Amino acid sequence: MQFIRKNGIGILLCFALALPCWLLGKAVPVVGAPVFGILLGMALMRFLPAREQMRSGIAFTSKKVLQYAVILLGFGLNLSVVLETGAQSLPIICSTIATSLIMAWLLQKILRVPGKLATLIGVGSSICGGSAVAATAPVIDADDEEVAQAISVIFLFNVLAALIFPALGGLIGFDTTSGESFGIFAGTAVNDTSSVTATASTWDSLYGLGSQTLDKAVTVKLTRTLAIIPITLVLALVRAKREKAASNTFSFRRAFPMFILWFIVASLITTIFTALGVNAAVFSPLKTLSKFLIVMAMTAIGLNTDIVKLVKNGGKPIALGFGCWAAITAVSLLMQTVMGIM
Repeated sequence: MQFIRKNGIGILLCFALALPCWLLGKAVPVVGAPVFGILLGMALMRFLPAREQMRSGIAFTSKKVLQYAVILLGFGLNLSVVLETGAQSLPIICSTIATSLIMAWLLQKILRVPGKLATLIGVGSSICGGSAVAATAPVIDADDEEVAQAISVIFLFNVLAALIFPALGGLIGFDTTSGESFGIFAGTAVNDTSSVTATASTWDSLYGLGSQTLDKAVTVKLTRTLAIIPITLVLALVRAKREKAASNTFSFRRAFPMFILWFIVASLITTIFTALGVNAAVFSPLKTLSKFLIVMAMTAIGLNTDIVKLVKNGGKPIALGFGCWAAITAVSLLMQTVMGIM
């Protein structure tokens, strides 16, 4: 009861705001419900009555609910299927992830972007957009404004990719009789799942390929998602090492974030049960719940974010995001050329 009295109003507010954002995300998938959630939260943050009464529940949603959402994401990963069908694209995935992280580190030094924000943009650009940001933020203890900034930057280049890449693919000379090569490109060079879907579906529509490109792109995208596990664990170890150097203490909980371990457990449950003959559709409600909880969390983050400050400080993060996006695109094309996939 004490938990409800303390957090109930704020959680209920985030839930109520997430509902229309969820529907808008369905109607405009290239933007996505999480982005709508952040925008609505930021628009309302200055006008909420009795905001102090809601503060605790909003904070709980932006932190704890976000972690629960990441755990449930694991039920969307059948590790055996992803590894089997995504193995072809693995060298490209590893190359683009490494490139994005290195580019983020270099530009963070050059542009003097805050380290946590640069990490969120680099990880989000290289792995899976908003989901990667959601998983990484609690590990590095990023604040809500840094999360909102990173999501906004990634959203910008998601939309550009969905608009530009189909035309770019035609100019470059991707195979138009099969969706495999462009599907790999979309799956490795576009950040968020919704934009991967939009980009691949456009290519299928342009060349009458049914869902060939979409199926390949989504599989590659799911393979990229697995990189959340090693990257978050490495970041947690780095943070724990710094804390030990500062205070001469080591926190096992810091080094191995429990929600990431539960994410792995959820993935293993899905993999084992589907191998035993359980229909993968059984896990669909949990995947859907995960996506909705992310929208709730992003709405809460928006409610804690000053839009004026966000716009004022947006130039350098956008430049850093562009550098990561351009580097990922170039390396994906280069690797496909070297591997003879195009």
